Amino acid sequence: MNENILLVIFAIIVLLIAVGIWMTINKRRTDHLRDRFGDEYDRTLDNAGDRTKAERALEEREERVNALKIRRLTADEHTRFATEWRDVKSVFVDSPVEAVLHADRMLANMMKTVGYPMADFDRRYEDLTVNHGDVARHYREGHAIVDRHNAGSASTEDMRQAMKHYEALFDHLVADAEGGGLDAATAGPTTTGTTTASTTRATDLDGDADAVRRDTDGDGRATI
Repeated sequence: MNENILLVIFAIIVLLIAVGIWMTINKRRTDHLRDRFGDEYDRTLDNAGDRTKAERALEEREERVNALKIRRLTADEHTRFATEWRDVKSVFVDSPVEAVLHADRMLANMMKTVGYPMADFDRRYEDLTVNHGDVARHYREGHAIVDRHNAGSASTEDMRQAMKHYEALFDHLVADAEGGGLDAATAGPTTTGTTTASTTRATDLDGDADAVRRDTDGDGRATI
C-alpha cells in the first residue's frame, strides 16, 4: 500500500481517537455539573443560551466557592439569630411586608457571618447553589416575591409563601451550627439536667396567628 495512503489512514485514526477523547471529557464534565447543580444547570443554560458558556460559568462558580472559607455558626451566633428569627415571625401577623423584608436582610447577614462574601443577591444565590441547590431554590423564590412586592404586585399570601421559602434557608443555616444547634447556650434554662421547654406565641404562617407553640430547644423553630 502506498506510504502516503498509510499516513492518511493513520492521521484519520489519530483524529478519531482525539475526537473520542474530547467527547468523553466533555460528557464527564457535563454529567458532573448536572449532578452537582441539578435544576440550576438547566436554568444557567437557558440564561446563557450556549452550553459551553453555561458550563464555564458553573465551573467558575465552583472554583470561587471552593476558595471561600465557609464555616458553621457559633453557639452564640445561633442563639442571636434564633432570637431574631422568632421576633421576625412574631411581627408577620401584623406586618407581613415588614417581616419578610427583615427576613431578607437577616438571611443576607447570616450568610455573610458564615463566610459568604458581601455581595448582591445574585452572587449570594449563585454561591449557595454550588453545595446547597435545594436551599438556594427556596432563597431565589423568596427573593423573587420580594422583588414582586417592590414592583407593587405581591399579595399577603405571597408574603406568607416568601417567609416559608426563607425559613428553609434559615433552618439550613442554624441546623449546621456548632454542636448541631443544640447546646447549653441555646437550650434554655435547665434544672437538674432536664431542659425546661419555653412556651411562645407565634404566627404559624398558615393564618393561625394565635397558635401557642412550644420552643423546646431555643432554636426559634417552635412546635405544637
